[in-house]
Amino acid sequence: MFYRLTICFADCIISINICVTQKSRGICNFMEKLFSVSQTAKKVNMTAETLRHYDRIGLVKPFKTDEWTGYRYYSEREIVQLNTVHALQCMDLSLSEIKTVLQYEDFEKITHLLKEAEINADKKIAELNYAKSKIGAARLFYENKLKGKAENRDIFVNTYPKRVILLSDKLHTPAVSDLWDYHRHFYKQIGEENKTRFSFEDLAGIYKSGGRENLFALCITYEDTEGIKVLPAGRYLCAGCTEENCGETEARLMRIAASDYMQSPEFIIRIVVLTGILKWNYQMQVYIGS
Repeated sequence: MFYRLTICFADCIISINICVTQKSRGICNFMEKLFSVSQTAKKVNMTAETLRHYDRIGLVKPFKTDEWTGYRYYSEREIVQLNTVHALQCMDLSLSEIKTVLQYEDFEKITHLLKEAEINADKKIAELNYAKSKIGAARLFYENKLKGKAENRDIFVNTYPKRVILLSDKLHTPAVSDLWDYHRHFYKQIGEENKTRFSFEDLAGIYKSGGRENLFALCITYEDTEGIKVLPAGRYLCAGCTEENCGETEARLMRIAASDYMQSPEFIIRIVVLTGILKWNYQMQVYIGS
């Protein structure tokens, strides 16, 4: 016959199984060190309420629940189970799926499920790395715009080298859905077979000529194809503008180009300038010669 002797200390509980037979009495070689809910939660980096929830749904039951106080106590075995639950959650398994895994006794099923979880984890890592790269690019963009913020308030002249742009065959005005993954549209436009021949700056803009507007991407590497335009090297008259005052700003720049520089520009470009999360204005550029 077995009896359990529970000894309480300040930081833990020691449970000892005492074996009693007709021939002998003694302490069995089984001793469990138990931890309270708060101690266990700290060990596995979870909250006490999470442990109580796992107990209620039968996911991880405590080693012992005091019948008088209702306090829960956990052994090292439950701590291993809780760490396993946390690892499986990181693989995007639901609690119901984890409960099934913990009950499996078929190694083939366990292996198959963990392989699927590993594939999902790789996808999640790839998505996070992509999101991180976009966030980093956005941060650098905002930092650069912060440095050049004063430039966008007044009319000024800037000199640019020759630039090559690819006009969109479908997009004419910027939208949040387009700007978030801007280059994907242009790679789709040129076709999968030409994807390795093109690369683009992290910049969006609008090209206007003959009354027609098209969004464009600024090329780093490219090949001659439909939609390619060359912006000549030289001086450009520049000014910041919003969606509301683009027409007024354009008219003003065209007047200055004609009166001060004797130019009648054939095209105008507007560079998208982010002003906040999902907000943007423009820098308008008018060519005034080399």
